[in-house]
Amino acid sequence: MRGSMRWRTISGKRYLIRVSPRGGETSLGPEDSDKKLVYERFHERKQQATQRLATLKQSLQEHQRINRALRLGRTPAIVVRCLGALDAHGLSRDFLVVGTHALYAYELAAGVRVESGATATLDLDLLFDVNRMRAYSAVLAKEGAKSLIQVIKKADPTFRVKRDQLHTAVNDGGFEVDIVRRYQTPNDPHPLRMSQDEDDFWAVQVSQGQAMASARRFEHLVIAASGQMALMRTLHPLDFIRLKKQLAELPGRDPLKAPKDKLQAQVVEHLWEEYLRHAEPV
Repeated sequence: MRGSMRWRTISGKRYLIRVSPRGGETSLGPEDSDKKLVYERFHERKQQATQRLATLKQSLQEHQRINRALRLGRTPAIVVRCLGALDAHGLSRDFLVVGTHALYAYELAAGVRVESGATATLDLDLLFDVNRMRAYSAVLAKEGAKSLIQVIKKADPTFRVKRDQLHTAVNDGGFEVDIVRRYQTPNDPHPLRMSQDEDDFWAVQVSQGQAMASARRFEHLVIAASGQMALMRTLHPLDFIRLKKQLAELPGRDPLKAPKDKLQAQVVEHLWEEYLRHAEPV
């Protein structure tokens, strides 16, 4: 029901015109009984969809107020806005949240709160699914987005890609978004810029990229203090535990990060044992 339909008279004949959301026009042919029915059904369904959208928006606002009143939100607002921007552009299934912020999905699913020592971070790690490169590019073009950084700027217009670290964008508050990927396979594009825009991200290869890409998935809503919500797609808790333990023991791992890796693995292991076993895939 996106876009619109209208009639246009050309050389004395009326034609049914389909107008895309971006203003492109396509003729569906000259007026006849079938075209009239198409026109009428489109506008009838368009009106129904518009009314339903208005109802859903009102319901969403009510839930956000409830979230604020009950103080359910703990996920950083910038994270929720970034996930929302990806979803609004149809790109959410191309990325997986990996790293510290996954704990916000686990804790909300468990109905508990994790101490801030395990969740403290100023960067959001997004694993790009290289297998979806073609579909990702098609959706990016369809949605009229010039680049991935343009999408991320919907969350905060001050984001900019760092010139000395092209897989990272940073905003004026110092919060960073990192785009990571698996190590190159024979069929993978490499190096990988996320669009043709010269100012866009370049995805960086990480040692656990393939293991994370092939891991099981876990999805849950996350909530900001404002009440705003987004769906987070991340690693299954058991895979998060396994990979964090491996990362902590990895030769050359930053000695300042290894203890946090171990702590996060222990925290999620406790959440799994006590609260999240129902999420185990069949």
